[in-house]
Amino acid sequence: VPAVKASRLTYGDAATLGIVEGLTEYLPVSSTGHLLVANQALGLNEDFQITASDGSPAWVKPPTAANPLGEPFTRKRALDAYTVMIQVGAIAAVLLLYRSRVRKMTLGILGFDRMGFLLVRNIVIALVPAVALGLSLGDWIEENLFSVKAVIIALAVGAGLMLWVQAWQSRSSWRGTSNREPSDLSPGEALFVGVAQCVAFWPGTSRSMMAIVAGYLTGLSPEKAAEFSFLLGLPTLGGAALLTALKHGPVTIDALGLGPTVIGCVVAFVAAAAAIKFLVATLVRFGLGPFAIYRLLFAVGLLLTLGW
Repeated sequence: VPAVKASRLTYGDAATLGIVEGLTEYLPVSSTGHLLVANQALGLNEDFQITASDGSPAWVKPPTAANPLGEPFTRKRALDAYTVMIQVGAIAAVLLLYRSRVRKMTLGILGFDRMGFLLVRNIVIALVPAVALGLSLGDWIEENLFSVKAVIIALAVGAGLMLWVQAWQSRSSWRGTSNREPSDLSPGEALFVGVAQCVAFWPGTSRSMMAIVAGYLTGLSPEKAAEFSFLLGLPTLGGAALLTALKHGPVTIDALGLGPTVIGCVVAFVAAAAAIKFLVATLVRFGLGPFAIYRLLFAVGLLLTLGW
């Protein structure tokens, strides 16, 4: 680590990151790629060990006799933790907009709603592959796959997949007539959606994109595929936010500031609510095509501005 510097996050930077996180978390366009651009634009891409609020160096693990160098808490690590923690705002948006579904799920867990129980079952089944892969390969993925090159490739390949699935769905006999609910998926179909989500461990792919594409392939309408993606995000994003908060929350808030953290969550909530409504309306009217085209344009933009 070349230097130790203070790195309080300004309210403007916090609001910008909240907008980017909230808008891109549920849209099938890759929040990772957009956060790369946001950090570059805000000048937050320089990495160094940051200080705590009292001016002392911040540590993940302070130096010990066995490890005299310790594990410094760097600005990159703090910003990564920050963007995961403010996902709480995006989660709150789904809880508000789909509160009737959440209520049915709660009643299902208590044994009072059959459809709610089946929906919870399918969400749990779809979670299993991602949890297993994340626990076993999460650190390796973070160390070896996070790069601009990986994001650009994933954006382009994902766009091609979306265009193919949209064309397939347009030719399907159930187009416009499917009334399947996420609770109607069989355990095998729910597992298929969960396995598809695992592809999103490759940075730039987009968890929501893979869940929506898999939902299309299981016979869900665009609106219901998006809904299942949002509901799947509740435990996925919630678990990630909780683990990050437990591991790095206190030092992140101390180093970046409590106020900017709260602002990031609030702005992410508003942006995510707007993004959810926009996504559903666009999918119903135009399908995945506009998002695929955007991904291609964004990939080209990344290639020209950030390179490999």
